Amino acid sequence: MPFGFPPESMFTFTGIPKPWHVEFLACREVENRNVPRPFSFTSNAASLTLVHGVSLSYSSFVRLAEFVNKATLKFQTEGMSTTVHTRDRFTPRYLALFESGQLADRVQDALKKLADCALCPRDCHVERSAGKVAVCQCGRHPRVSSYFRHFGEEDCLRGTRGSGTIFFSGCNLRCIFCQNFDLSWQVEGEVAPPERLAQMMLELQACGCHNINFVTPEHVVPQILEALLIAANAGLRLPLVYNTGAYDSLESLRLMDGVVDIYMPDFKFWDPEMARRYLRAADYPETARNAIKEMHRQVGTLIFDEDGVARRGLLLRHLVMPGDVCGTRQIMRWIARELGADTYVNIMAQYRPAGKVSRTEYPEIDRCLTQKEFQRAIEAAREAGLFRLDGRSALRAIVQ
Repeated sequence: MPFGFPPESMFTFTGIPKPWHVEFLACREVENRNVPRPFSFTSNAASLTLVHGVSLSYSSFVRLAEFVNKATLKFQTEGMSTTVHTRDRFTPRYLALFESGQLADRVQDALKKLADCALCPRDCHVERSAGKVAVCQCGRHPRVSSYFRHFGEEDCLRGTRGSGTIFFSGCNLRCIFCQNFDLSWQVEGEVAPPERLAQMMLELQACGCHNINFVTPEHVVPQILEALLIAANAGLRLPLVYNTGAYDSLESLRLMDGVVDIYMPDFKFWDPEMARRYLRAADYPETARNAIKEMHRQVGTLIFDEDGVARRGLLLRHLVMPGDVCGTRQIMRWIARELGADTYVNIMAQYRPAGKVSRTEYPEIDRCLTQKEFQRAIEAAREAGLFRLDGRSALRAIVQ
């Protein structure tokens, strides 16, 4: 996981024990393209200076962090901040609320909202506390389709022991191309009262997972808080990941303030008409922008521990789609302008036709991406000034 640096930046490490070895990537122009090439060298110099176009490999970054400051190493320039935070200094955000008793109070406040549910932008106003359902098809208790150690997430989430994912069934969006159609539309899975959901979290912690990763949590925020209170009391100490489609209400997100460690929204569409057609939610773009800004306000930019595992901050995803119906360029520009060029972004290329997409329905997206389409998405991010792209995204673009 290389750390990139923004234009016009320069960093100097000093006080490094000699001799030392460093590995890095440096951009070289090849056929009118900037292509990262690996380099390494050993030196007896007392300092190391990195300039724009150079990315320090993670292993070398950590070694230098240990040399300079054994707790936290932070570089700041042009609004950029990259931090390594050691594991022994980390505590999940919800722990302070739990120990103060505020988490228990928040659970009660959240559960009351199920009586006339307006917890997501759909504003259905149904009595979910009595088991009634609407768009999300979820009543008093959530359904969980599966929970397991996931090794398919971003490297900084899965680490070496996996991300402890809990997949909730039901969804407040109606993505016609959803690759989990059986979960979001057909709502399959096990009903999970709070004790059972807490048990799932604790089992994933016992398996050695780096985090608890709630997938599609937008419609079950009160239930998550209710189970978290039980799990924290039983010893849960892992960071929480809120893995969302970004169709979240500000009210729900404020319930999670001080609880979530890592927000991972997928900013899907820029244009309201495209959102209406493909998500059945014309208000999605504005809602997502407001929600993502609130997430960023709560947790800031993404930081890692000494092993390169994410501990806190915003990790923003974007799924590139055929014909750029999603508005990638506009989304990248907004991210850089509103959140900062140091926002960690995963540009995803795994779109494939699924759900209701076919030759007769939504034929314009009834295909996979081309290499050129994905390359243009990466270029749009770079042109916007974003420099912390997920390593696998950048590698795909280089290979292609």
